Amino acid sequence: MDLPDVACVRQSVPQPELADPAEAVRTCILESRIRERIPAGGSVAVGVGSRGIAGIAGMARAAVDTLKELGFRPFIVAAMGSHGGATADGQRELLAGYGVTEPAMGVPVKTDMDSVILGTNPVGLPIHFDRNAHQADGIVLLNRVKPHTDFHATYESGVLKMMVIGLGKREGATQVHRLGLRGMKEVLPAVGRFLVQNTRFALGLAILENARDRTAEVVPVEPEALLETEPKLLDRARELMGRLPFDQIDVLIVGELGKNYSGAGMDPNVIGRLMVETQSDFERPAVTRLCVLDVSDESHGNIVGVGFADLTTERLVAKTDPTPFRINVLTSCFLERARVPIALPTDRAVIESAVETCWKLDPQAARLVVIPNTLELETIWVSRAFEDEVKAHPHLKRLTEYGPLPINSEGRLDQVSLFPHSTQARRARSLGQFAPAGHS
Repeated sequence: MDLPDVACVRQSVPQPELADPAEAVRTCILESRIRERIPAGGSVAVGVGSRGIAGIAGMARAAVDTLKELGFRPFIVAAMGSHGGATADGQRELLAGYGVTEPAMGVPVKTDMDSVILGTNPVGLPIHFDRNAHQADGIVLLNRVKPHTDFHATYESGVLKMMVIGLGKREGATQVHRLGLRGMKEVLPAVGRFLVQNTRFALGLAILENARDRTAEVVPVEPEALLETEPKLLDRARELMGRLPFDQIDVLIVGELGKNYSGAGMDPNVIGRLMVETQSDFERPAVTRLCVLDVSDESHGNIVGVGFADLTTERLVAKTDPTPFRINVLTSCFLERARVPIALPTDRAVIESAVETCWKLDPQAARLVVIPNTLELETIWVSRAFEDEVKAHPHLKRLTEYGPLPINSEGRLDQVSLFPHSTQARRARSLGQFAPAGHS
């Protein structure tokens, strides 16, 4: 098939960005009231999760160093619910993938899955909480605040969710998720309010990221202000997040999905597909045919979110580790997103099938977009059908002429040449693989 030619387009929406996020973390802790909440020399559990926050290792190290400076005894605790196959080793491996290790942090990293029951939630189920965090003299949670991938509500992804689900371990995550949307919208805030009052939560460090996946702000959140402050931070995060600049797309090609890009593998706020039972998809963008070509190494075989796609590769499916995938999906209680779509042998076969079935008689007229993942959206590739919209958009600039997609003789799309600054390209360089200079 004669696939549509594509050109590189850059989104240049003005974005705030911190020059030194680690120093911002240090300042937030020093200017907080944490010394009033934790006894001198006390132990402090620093919660770190599995969401692939940019620069998380540096910020976590800044947090533990600053706590040491204040005379406390910090340690890292895994705050990621059932991720990593709901095992201590799996969660340790996930943290290590982000550079959060005992040698790098200079403190213990505790990933035990043991929890204690602190009370009962509004529907009569037990409230679980990480045993290590509960036994500490204080708790500091370091997490990104952003729109959630499963629902819209007053509280979505953030410090409150990390406390309830992240530190709830597998049992706590299950108790909230098993109630579906009611659990996320009603039970989560109620349990969060209970935990603020009944644990030694001492400080939240809320991270806001811009559309370039870089730290825009770090905001200290005192316990008594968490429930009031986090919704405002969520509104701010929604303004900052990256999006696709088009309302309608015939074919969307996603280079790879992954837990490091979104808890859902692919962010529904970007692709426009929610795929939650009984709920409608988002109004924009409307995508006729969605393809995903690979899964990130950082996901360790968890292909959650593959069900968003209409087509995928046999390569992606072969990388599946069924245990973490199954546990994550069953814990989330959103099963629709786990359905494996039609899998074809090569990237070319996937892309050709998508164009053939996107309801356009002329392939060159197809509105085709290529992105590396749903997090890194500053540079995208688009077909000629978008030319007028690109010209009219104040924050879009076409950087190249139109040309064929770089697909090699084995039918593989060269993502590194398309996106030389992406996670995929950085990974290829770290592995010593050739990464040619691209257009972006």
